[in-house]
Amino acid sequence: MIRPWAALQWVTMALVYRALCTAAQYSSDLCNWRGSGLTHESHRRDVEQVYLRCSQGSLEWLYPTGAIIVNLRPNTEPTSANMAGLHACVKPQRHSQGSHLYLERTGDLRLLMAESEQPQGKIRCFSLANGALFVEAVHQADISRRITAFQYELVSSKGPGAHLYPHLQPGFVTCEPCSDEEILLAVCTSDFAGSGTFEAVLSIGDEHSQAELTLSRLFRQKNRIFVSGGAKVRRWTGRVSIPTKCGLPHRRDEYLFTGSVHFGEAWLGCAPRYKDFLRLYGRARSTGTNPCQVDVD
Repeated sequence: MIRPWAALQWVTMALVYRALCTAAQYSSDLCNWRGSGLTHESHRRDVEQVYLRCSQGSLEWLYPTGAIIVNLRPNTEPTSANMAGLHACVKPQRHSQGSHLYLERTGDLRLLMAESEQPQGKIRCFSLANGALFVEAVHQADISRRITAFQYELVSSKGPGAHLYPHLQPGFVTCEPCSDEEILLAVCTSDFAGSGTFEAVLSIGDEHSQAELTLSRLFRQKNRIFVSGGAKVRRWTGRVSIPTKCGLPHRRDEYLFTGSVHFGEAWLGCAPRYKDFLRLYGRARSTGTNPCQVDVD
């Protein structure tokens, strides 16, 4: 007869063993998920739910079999205000293969990115209001060396200058200048903000071009997009992407540059002439309507 304490010991050991085996197959936090299809290889029709609550992160699915539904949400209390206009953008790694990416809503699937497109590293975005990300493994006799891997970001289509980010709504980029309210908000909330000039055009593509900027003032930057010329030199240089259809401003004029950073790449947003921004900022400061303080001198 097994003593009660011995039975409890065996149960505890079994649970610990099971937890260790599961941990070897899955690794997850609020932002990132890493799993393996080997955990349900014998159940290839299984669909697993993955929940990520972060503004950006990554997913890595080794030896994909079956399918997973990736539910992306911000790490805030979900309300209609903070969910309105929120998009998820995914960028596959160059080595990603083994799965198709779909947008799933109430059982209906719409292809977002085929397996063959993923090595190109192109970005695809979709509105969170339109569904969740459905990742379906491509049936293969040999699943070894197949890994589906991508980064994701949550991007608002309501922010200042968001209309210039071409991946949110491909083919519908508008080149309209930002409103006064958007400019004042952009200088306070953008991933980068500063004043300076266009230095050179580095490349021109069908969809977007890349330009080098030189800043004489740097108000803020989220990442090290702009690099200082030295302790005694008040100058910063960096590269930004711009939709090709919008053209490039005059190189000799001074501008306020604001924008966002997506997957490590800087995108230009609101960019009025600096003298126009000074007049706008002066009026807002005199009436107490400026959303933040910046050193414009």
